[in-house]
Amino acid sequence: QVQLVESGGGLVQAGGSLRLSCAASGRTFRTYVMGWFRQAPGKERESVSAIGMSTVYADSVKGRFTISRDNSKNAVYLQMDNLKPEDTAVYYCALDLPPYGGSWYKLDAYDYWGQGTQVTVSS
Repeated sequence: QVQLVESGGGLVQAGGSLRLSCAASGRTFRTYVMGWFRQAPGKERESVSAIGMSTVYADSVKGRFTISRDNSKNAVYLQMDNLKPEDTAVYYCALDLPPYGGSWYKLDAYDYWGQGTQVTVSS
């Protein structure tokens, strides 16, 4: 059984920073991909970043967000700098265990999801 719990969201002014954390309960996973997605009001959930053998980012966050992981803690982090109002959304982490059956930016590629953490950026 796997449970993902996000934390670190909050209210921040434009140009500020937040660091999101996501911890997976249960076993330590030696091989996995973790991704971050976000969903703004009235919009579909979209990919933000993912980390496995390498890291990938959506064009909208390149140069501003940094993803990292701590395998010993089954944790993934998203450092968000120079936040913009358009970054406002609920942010979700997701876990993809092998065998990998899809692309990093596809929701249905992931096996487990967290409940989300709210990020609000004011102008």
